[in-house]
This record gives sequence, C-alpha cells and structure tokens, in this order.
Amino acid sequence: MKKPSRLSHVRNIGVAAHVDAGKTTLTERILFYTGASYKIGEVHDGAAHMDYMAEEQQHGITITAAVTKAPWREHLLQLIDTPGHVDFSIEVERAMRVLDGCVLVLDGVRGVEPQTETVWRQRSHFKLPALFFVNKMDRPGADFRRSLDAIRERLQAEPVPITVPFPEEACVVHLIDRTRIRFHGDQGDQVVIDPCPPELWERCADLRESLALTAAEVDEALADIVLAGEEPDAPSLRAAIRKGTLAGALFPCLGGSALRNLGVQPVLDAVVDFLPAPLDRPPSLARTPDGSEEAVVMGAEGSLAALAFKVQLWDGRRHVFARIYRGALKPGDSLAFLGGDGKVRSEHLARIFDVDAGKKTKLDEALAGQIVLLAGLRFASTGDTLCAPGHLLSLERIVTHAPVLGLAIEPAAGTEEDKLIEVLGKVQQEDPTLLVEEDPETGQRLLRGMGELHLQIVIERLAREFGVSVRTGRPAVAMRETICQAASADALFAPPPTPDPRQPDLMARAVVTVRPLARGEGEQIEVRPRVLPEGSALSPGQVLAIEQAIGGALMSGPRSGSQLQDLRVEVVEVELFGQGSPPDALAAATAKALRKAIDAAQPALMQPIMRLEVVVPEFSLGAVLGDLQARRALIQDTSAQGDLAVIAAEAALERLLGYTTDLRSLTQGRGQFSMTLDRFDLC
Repeated sequence: MKKPSRLSHVRNIGVAAHVDAGKTTLTERILFYTGASYKIGEVHDGAAHMDYMAEEQQHGITITAAVTKAPWREHLLQLIDTPGHVDFSIEVERAMRVLDGCVLVLDGVRGVEPQTETVWRQRSHFKLPALFFVNKMDRPGADFRRSLDAIRERLQAEPVPITVPFPEEACVVHLIDRTRIRFHGDQGDQVVIDPCPPELWERCADLRESLALTAAEVDEALADIVLAGEEPDAPSLRAAIRKGTLAGALFPCLGGSALRNLGVQPVLDAVVDFLPAPLDRPPSLARTPDGSEEAVVMGAEGSLAALAFKVQLWDGRRHVFARIYRGALKPGDSLAFLGGDGKVRSEHLARIFDVDAGKKTKLDEALAGQIVLLAGLRFASTGDTLCAPGHLLSLERIVTHAPVLGLAIEPAAGTEEDKLIEVLGKVQQEDPTLLVEEDPETGQRLLRGMGELHLQIVIERLAREFGVSVRTGRPAVAMRETICQAASADALFAPPPTPDPRQPDLMARAVVTVRPLARGEGEQIEVRPRVLPEGSALSPGQVLAIEQAIGGALMSGPRSGSQLQDLRVEVVEVELFGQGSPPDALAAATAKALRKAIDAAQPALMQPIMRLEVVVPEFSLGAVLGDLQARRALIQDTSAQGDLAVIAAEAALERLLGYTTDLRSLTQGRGQFSMTLDRFDLC
C-alpha cells in the first residue's frame, strides 16, 4: 500500500460503539470500498477480516482491538476496530489513547445505549474529535432524527447531520452538496450521485437549515452569510464543520445501513474532510525524570518518543503495539523506558511490522504518526514510553480498570501446574484487567476479570492457544471495604530492645483519624501531623514512609482482606524518639494506629453495583420485571421502542451471575442486556 508523503494525509481513527451496533460490519465495508480487501466478510458468517481470533468467530463479537490500513482519496486511514462489550473496555481505552479521532456507530433503532455512553466518556477523556454513523436504518423502528435527539440529550453533544438516509429509496441525501447518493451493484460499490429531487429534499430541508445554523456558530464569516439569508457554498460549510469538529464543539452525523451497503462511502469522505490529521492534534505532554514537563510535537525532528499501548502474544511470541509520536524507529535500535515501578530499563528492538488485522508484514523503518507492531521487547508493557537512550520521558499512562469478578481455577491435569502458572503470566501481560492471585483462606488460585464473558474467553484461549485445560469454580465477586463512622486511634511501636548496644532501640508513636467519604470518592490521605517533641519536623523520607504505610494498610481491610475505599485518613500526631524513630519505625506505628482506627470505625463490606439495561419483547416485560425484582434490582425506568421494552435498573453483580441464561429462557431467546460497573456500595 502506497504511503502518503505528508502527515496531513494520514487519519488515525477508531471505530467504536455498543455491542452489536455494527462496528465490524462497517469496517468490513470500509476495507472493501477502499480496495484494502477484495471481499466483504460478514460477522454472522464468522468471516469478518477484522475478527480474526477463533473466539471472535465463534461468539460473533469483537474481543480484541484490531489494526488495519486503507487508502481513500490519496489519504491513508489507519483504523482500529474496537470491541463493544463492556468486559473488553480496556481495549477501547488503550486504542483511544493513541488515536486522533473516532467514528462512533449507533443502532438506528436503539440510539444511544449504555456502552455508547462508556465509549463517549473514554473519548471525552482524550478530547478526541468524533463523527457518528447511525447504522441499521433499514430496520423497522429505526429513526435518524430520534438518534440525533438522543445524542443531544444523553451525550450532551451537538450533532450536525451530513447525510440523511432513506432506505426505502435506497439512497442517502447529502445535505452539504444537496445531492442524492445511490449505491448500485451487488455490494453497493457503484456510487451514483445526482441532484436531490425536490420531493425528497422537502423531507430533510429543515435538517439542512439546522446544519447551516450550527456551522455558523463556529465561523463568523459564515454566520454573516447565514444571518443575511444567503446560501453558503459547500466548501465554506465543510471548512466550518471541520473547524468545529476539531475543536470538539460539534459532531458530524451520517446515516445508513452497513449490512445493506447503504451510506458507507460518505463516511469515508467525512473521515477525510472532518477528522484530524496527526498534526491537527495538540502536542502530547510528557514528564521527564526530573519532574518537569515537555511538549512532544508530532514529527520526525527530535529524539524518539513512542507509546507502547498493547502487548500481544503473536505466534506464541511476545509483541508490542506502539504509536510513534516523535522521531523514527529501525530494527536493531536500542530503546530505554521508565517502567510503571519507576525503574529504567533498556531493550533491543529486533523487528518492526505493519499490521493488517491478523497479518503482519516486516518494515525497515517506522515514522512519526504510524501505529506498528514491535518484536523483541521483553519488558515493555502497556503504558510505557519507548525512548532513545539518554532521552527518557513518560507520556500519559493508560488507566486500567480493577477486576470485579473471579473464578477459582486449577489445571485439569495435576502435572500442568507449572505450565498453567507460566501461561497465566503471559496472558496477564496482554490484558491489564486480568489478575491472578491466591485466596488467603482457601489457598485456591483465583483468576479475576471484568465479567463472565471476559473470563470465559480467557479459559477458552488457555485451551486453544496454550493447550492448558482448567477446571473452574463458581464465580466469586470482588468485594471492597469501607467504614461507617469516624474514629481515631493512638499506637506506639516499641519492639523488644536489640541485643546490640550500638543499635538504638526502635520506637515511634502515631495518632491516626479516619472518617467515611461519599461513594466513589476513593481514598484521601493527609500527612501533616503535629510533631513531638515540639520543634521537631519530619524528613521527606519519614513522610514518604508514612504515606506508603497507609497505602499498604488500605490494600487489605479487616472484614475480608479486600481493598478499602471511600474514606479519609489523616495522621494528626506523631512522636519521635531521636535516632530510634527512623522511617521504618514511623511506618510501623502509623500502620498499627490506622488498623486500630479502622477496627473502631465499623468496617463494612461493599460489592459492585451494576447499571443494567435490558431490552425485551413487550410480551415478556412482566416476567422480566418480576425476575429483576426477585434479584433485588432497583428499577429506574421502563420505555418502549416499537415492539420492544427497555428496562433501566441497577443491581448487585452477585445477583446477576448467570442472568444471560435466565433472560433467554424468559424471552424465548429474544432478550438482551448490557451492564456496566456503577460503584461499590454496602451489601
């Protein structure tokens, strides 16, 4: 594939949405219409080019973010097709971290769904310009205008309609150009553009007026034309919409049906016209080892800066996906990076690959703006910044999510214990939302993840890729602990005297106060104590030791050994005893006082509370509501979408285990649901 000579002709974009909205179906059409693929692979046939994993083909969903490239109008589109299921949201998070823009796909019937909101929050965190594609407009009950209203109401965003779909006419109307676009041929690859017929234009003229008024709000010159009652020309409208899109003030919206090959080519045009090139994005801020900030400007000038955003086992070997922000990379280069533990590590790059979903091709060089696959890196992991030796810096790391569900696992064959431990270590490197630990009470090995499907996929991969079959126990929900009232405690750390007269006896005293915080506020730690004897002061090393002791103590609560959260810890007083109060002694006294204070503050267990959206046929609404109430779910809203009913609720995760099977039986297999973690709360 010919590479563009300028970064201005590159678009790094992701395709994201709620599960089953049609992301991969859209991506398959993009690859076909751009000539990057010679055929269209369908998800329902297990033949999608982007869903190359055996588990993806078997389950009919996207599990891992897949990278590919496609040419369009002398531009290079670097695409990442992301999963829609909430269990795999880390794939979306780290893809968003390295993209410049995204295409958000909506179901034309269901509009903005729960995972759409999650993806939107991830997009907002990185301030990515975006456009919407309202898909499945050929289905009964689909409504383009209702989807625009949902974007305004649920996402608080300003949608700008660009193409309006008319599935019954097998066309879309382009509001900027005032044209009708039809898609002929068996696969919709023959595009016919002609002036929009008057009777069709009347049905969407108000949307064209809305487009012009919204564009005028971000461009003063265009505002003068629109307010004067004149008709703005197409180039002026495109320029204004691009300006507003890059600023995050508005979001172009296009409609169609990817499965019916309707309206996909205009989406490609919109990606080129409205979404940013790498140079349109603001410089990335990086932190140097001395604590100062440095702006990393995209381009070939300067020392290497590349973000490792994903580790993947490929043909049984460790590979790292990276986005290059500055400089260039060649096979054989020496690299250095600051790990998550703050230690400096050195690596030697063996090979560089260009990636097309499940295929890789060797490259001689990788330049700024590219997303590539690196081989030979043994230690680099998700979030590390790869640099030239002697020019260390750290770009913003990727936030990972704590697992909420666990399975007890053991090898099916007792002789495979060591192999299982080795394989689990490899899988954890790939997926930061997986955690392997031992239950301190039972000694069982626990595999923790983001949900039942997440853990099921991991178990299937262990058997298929590594040949390790495992036995599993009942899912166990990850708990948290908190406190219910304020308390204070005083503790003296005074171990038995040392037999060596040259060593001072250790001694330190600390007074710690704890109080509960509102749900979701996390942990607050304040170390500004009164220091005795009067006139004494804590050294930086002593303060750091106290903070680390508090952090360690909060990792294990008194009720179940779970992490403590939603509380404030304040060290109000410490007493020093000369040389007998080194940092370790102060840390021990603080931890002892904190444990006593927590024990006195009515510690309580919390479990994950999930936000739930259930979509069922109307005839089964009563049975589904009754089942949810039996699970002690709090029903928040019910609404109708054609012959479907939508239930919004919240419930404890433990009571939702196995809900997929029960919902299918209640709805004759037609019901579906999605859930996202809302908070941890008291049982």
